[in-house]
Amino acid sequence: MSPFTAVSADRLSVLLCTEGTYPFVGGGVSTWCDILCKELSEVDYTILAVTGTPEVAVKYDLPANVRGIIHVPLWGTQEPADFVLPDLPFSAVYARKQQTTEDVVEREFVPLLRGLLRGMEVKGPEVAFCAPVVHGLWRYFRTYDWNTTWKSRAAWEAYVDEVMRPYRERPEEFARRPRPRVFDLTTSMRWLYSFLMPLTAPIPKVDVVHATIAAFTALSGVVAKMEYGTPLLVTDHGVYIRERYIAVSSAPFTFFCKRFLINLAALVSKLVYVLADVVSPVADFNRRWEVPYGAQPEKIRTIYNGIDPEVFVPRPKPQKTAGRPTVVAAARIFPLKDIETMIRAAAVARERIPAVHFLVYGNTDADIPYVERCRGLIAELGLEKTFELPGFHSKPSEVYTEGDISALSSISEGFPFTVLESMACARPVVGTDVGGVREALEGFGVVVPPRDPEAFGDGVVTLLENDDMRTELGRRAREQVLLRFRTATSVDGYRRLYDSLIHGEAPGGVVAEAAAEVAA
Repeated sequence: MSPFTAVSADRLSVLLCTEGTYPFVGGGVSTWCDILCKELSEVDYTILAVTGTPEVAVKYDLPANVRGIIHVPLWGTQEPADFVLPDLPFSAVYARKQQTTEDVVEREFVPLLRGLLRGMEVKGPEVAFCAPVVHGLWRYFRTYDWNTTWKSRAAWEAYVDEVMRPYRERPEEFARRPRPRVFDLTTSMRWLYSFLMPLTAPIPKVDVVHATIAAFTALSGVVAKMEYGTPLLVTDHGVYIRERYIAVSSAPFTFFCKRFLINLAALVSKLVYVLADVVSPVADFNRRWEVPYGAQPEKIRTIYNGIDPEVFVPRPKPQKTAGRPTVVAAARIFPLKDIETMIRAAAVARERIPAVHFLVYGNTDADIPYVERCRGLIAELGLEKTFELPGFHSKPSEVYTEGDISALSSISEGFPFTVLESMACARPVVGTDVGGVREALEGFGVVVPPRDPEAFGDGVVTLLENDDMRTELGRRAREQVLLRFRTATSVDGYRRLYDSLIHGEAPGGVVAEAAAEVAA
């Protein structure tokens, strides 16, 4: 699909920037994207989709107003032209390589690389000076070759010099830390090579750039703002920098590599927040991260997710689960969903309700080693007849009515559709207090601390043993969805945001000031 299909001049055009989600991977963010594109049929969307690898397939039936996909795999390609620039003729690729001499790299690329690496050491919103740097890198790679540049001696020497600068200038801070090895330096440079791959992508001129996460895909919005003056809207579901802290803290990396990854992620998030015209989190919870990382409070507008209560409706339990106290969940089986805590909570609940049954429907291919860990824990606790991972369910609207209640054990969330869907089905939820879960559930379900199987198990038992409470919470939960969390309400919020962005004042502020400083 061409990313630049001609569109009508009188229709609004939006570049929707995704990362690890729509249209190649299922999940809550992808569901949100699909709803947005289908409901806003008057908007022409181009999808800039960052993925981990190139071996992906479109999972959604894309509506006609999705005019094209720009696919940017971070890993697994020999040349950006393989996927990111598929229409670039070989002769142009060859010409770029020939033009990318050591002298060109030293003169034009190295100052930009140094600027980016120095930005990783900046702690506050002053990172705005990196906007022209990111824009300059994108412009540089319109002419010069990606591989040749990154493999040059000039790039390597500048890289090593900059990442070692903090060790030279602040030796007391690193006195007790091991110095990075060559392996650490080469590994971190390869990460930079891959994570910055979106800067090789063509960026169409559109009315609005809408990023679904303040991460590397949103760098396209930074470039569009600098190149064309395009307004930038960022919708936070989960908070990217928070999830990076969670992932990196448990990764088997050295101190240098962990610090590098966190500083890089922080730079990108801060830059995106500082430059955004509007930040629209799906829950108020996200503000506690967005503001410290550069978002201006007056530019934050929460828009809650919504679902269709005509699709998710209360029904009696089917025959297969009737007569047995049943807990259901809809979740991909991977670490952020913390299925291990739910498994341990099932053991807690079984002590008081021996017949309790947990059914967790979701993709078991997202993280196969984690799935095996979960299966191992189920066996270790003797829960084979209590806790099941039956895989993907083809009819999401029927998942929740198989149970008496539903469960969510995540350690990071935005404003999860699964909670709203269960509420619409009049099934109260036991959910962890992360992201916007409390904003949805308080007064309509049970909220427990994350990573606390005892509290989670107690919450499950409380609901299953108290029929009147469960029925009343389910009734009130559906009423809350009807009142506040409908698809139409959510989508109309984005329609109004788009309208305000294209009819508002021209972008300026910190971006214009930073650009002026660089020019001076």
